[in-house]
Amino acid sequence: MPYRSKFVLSLFALGVICLGSATARADSIIVGNSTGANSTATVTMVSLVPAGGGNSTFSFRLTNTSPFDARITAVGFDLVGGDNTLGNDGIDGFTASNVGNFTFGDGDLGNVPQFNSATLDFGFSVGNSGNFSGGSPNDGIAPTNFLTFSVTGNFQGLTSAQVEAGIFVRFQRVGANGQGSDVGTPTAPVPEPTTMLLLGTGLAGIAAKVRRRRQAV
Repeated sequence: MPYRSKFVLSLFALGVICLGSATARADSIIVGNSTGANSTATVTMVSLVPAGGGNSTFSFRLTNTSPFDARITAVGFDLVGGDNTLGNDGIDGFTASNVGNFTFGDGDLGNVPQFNSATLDFGFSVGNSGNFSGGSPNDGIAPTNFLTFSVTGNFQGLTSAQVEAGIFVRFQRVGANGQGSDVGTPTAPVPEPTTMLLLGTGLAGIAAKVRRRRQAV
């Protein structure tokens, strides 16, 4: 194949890789507010798709990455950005099915420990407590385990990243002796390792072609 054709093909491949990099899913790392690395999780956006009637369905996967035996017993969202404002508990009308030991709640699920200004628009908590602070740790998500949740409602004006930014995760039985509890919020998203590997491979391929061309001159 002529060099020019190979070069054009390489540029095209790189463009596809870069496009994939821009749209690839990223995980938001959840870190405990006071216990740090003893209460951690990841939330992965699965999808945010129109559901008709002006509503959309938001799906996310929550994985417990804590050490020891810390359990996730609640997860809730205080929507930020778009047409919504922080602390606005008038955003309701969300629906969802219960997941595992978690019961869905639409509206205020009570105060969020350590974040009393947060007013949750919807969330899930273990058991039938309907309370972000309650529930038995035995019913929560154990380390290395995950659950996938889906919620349908008015997400107008919000991107998936903005929805994820409003997440609060409740941890219980935190620490080596299970002595603590905490609430975690997200840090900056981290690109998927496979995306970075593909991008690096594409760049390396073009660099190799440029070197071979120079050596042939």
